[in-house]
Amino acid sequence: MGLVAAFEWMGLPHRLCRVDMLGEMREPPYRRINPRVETPALITDRGTVVTETMAIAAWLEARDTDRRISFDPRSPDADRMHQLMGFVNTGFTGAFSPLWAAMEMDPPDPDLQAALVRWGRESVVERHDKLEDMIGDTPFLVGDRPTLADGLLVGVARWLDYHAVADPARWPRLAALRARLDADPAVVYARALEAGEPATGGGACKGHVPLAEVVAAYGR
Repeated sequence: MGLVAAFEWMGLPHRLCRVDMLGEMREPPYRRINPRVETPALITDRGTVVTETMAIAAWLEARDTDRRISFDPRSPDADRMHQLMGFVNTGFTGAFSPLWAAMEMDPPDPDLQAALVRWGRESVVERHDKLEDMIGDTPFLVGDRPTLADGLLVGVARWLDYHAVADPARWPRLAALRARLDADPAVVYARALEAGEPATGGGACKGHVPLAEVVAAYGR
């Protein structure tokens, strides 16, 4: 969802393909796009497949010649953006892994699930504490406009609410940042798309493509 918002912020023409993560993604045809059976996956204008969120973000950054969502790669702002992206995509996101594992465990194992939930909650709180300390006085993570760092954060930060770990108000700077991002038109658009609701973006999205068509054209 955050990468969709990043495409909107850039105004980069693209098409989207919705993938059912509990169905289509686990079936053999999707493996021809990404054998690791994960999303997101980007098919570039050259027809190559790029997977992993950080790799797709790097692909976008290299094409952001107007620096709408990034900075000169040799600048301190770029260093800070990369630092925050790395933290959000590793420790911050990974802290939720025990909670997802407990939720999706099949067959259930109540004792193991309880231990995973306890561990996950502690990890999520600890990582939120660290991110709260990393946030500065600017409206967004790096400066006065959303960047790729905000795009990576916005899709994951809401997991705090989904898993009911703690009151977001416990981290006031992060809560204020989330509120600003939630009100951003590109994020509103991306969230509506994700939910399958009617949505109007800035015109960068040139339509939706069925998964079967994508696999037929670009599956390895």
